[in-house]
Amino acid sequence: MAQAEIDTTAVNNKRLLVLGSTFAVGYTSLLLSLNKAWYSQEDKTDFHWFTDNRQWKQMDKVGHFWGAFHQSRAGIDMLRWAGVPEKKAVLYGGLLGVALQTPIEVFDGYQADYGASVGDMVANTVGSAAVVAQELAWQEVRVMPKYSFHTTRYADMRPNVLGSSLGEQALKDYNGQTYWLSVDVGAFLKEESRYPRWLNIAVGYGAQEMVFNDPESNAVAGLDAYRQYYLSPDLNLMHFKGRSKVWNTALYVLSIIKIPAPTLEYNRKHGLKLHPLYF
Repeated sequence: MAQAEIDTTAVNNKRLLVLGSTFAVGYTSLLLSLNKAWYSQEDKTDFHWFTDNRQWKQMDKVGHFWGAFHQSRAGIDMLRWAGVPEKKAVLYGGLLGVALQTPIEVFDGYQADYGASVGDMVANTVGSAAVVAQELAWQEVRVMPKYSFHTTRYADMRPNVLGSSLGEQALKDYNGQTYWLSVDVGAFLKEESRYPRWLNIAVGYGAQEMVFNDPESNAVAGLDAYRQYYLSPDLNLMHFKGRSKVWNTALYVLSIIKIPAPTLEYNRKHGLKLHPLYF
């Protein structure tokens, strides 16, 4: 028994070392990639703060929430994998979203056209807190933020801001992004319930006609930006976990994406609309 405890400790130390090394290399690569995609063509200035809470119909803030949530979710599960005690894994791993996003805000603070955003930092904090709260309350994630994207005509109108390639547009074109909260309904029901545990219900949020970041500039361009709200069925991919680590990892990664499905949309310009398949 004593030998087994020693071996387990050694394995955990090795895993922590792997996590630390992978994090350092991966995060450095991510920052370099973001700098090339987002900041390389921007003019630099002294660090400053910038109030952007009215811009892009808050789609950027929702994106920060989504990103921080899943970064913290990954941090928690990686510390669990390394054998860190449960509560410490949740609390320390849950800080990862804020830790990863804060340097990006520092980058923003040196850009002449914008700056570091308090609103972004609040969204990051709320995203990380959302996964920590669920883990502490339920020991699992029952409400999963998800993302979907489709290309739009607006990117061609301002490719330097909304993206010129598919990858850039997926990151920058808020017109094509939809963010969801996918609710694991079955987790809130009694065990004897016959409700299918693989079936989630998702509510989504998006916006359209945004070429410029503020309502006034959009109006001058003849655009009338508006919000969109969605209701759609969704798959609880984590329900399909099996024995294969590769399969389970794939499900884990894909669980951040909303699958295409029939969707009901409401917006102030067109009212209710049914999409046979929406992504």
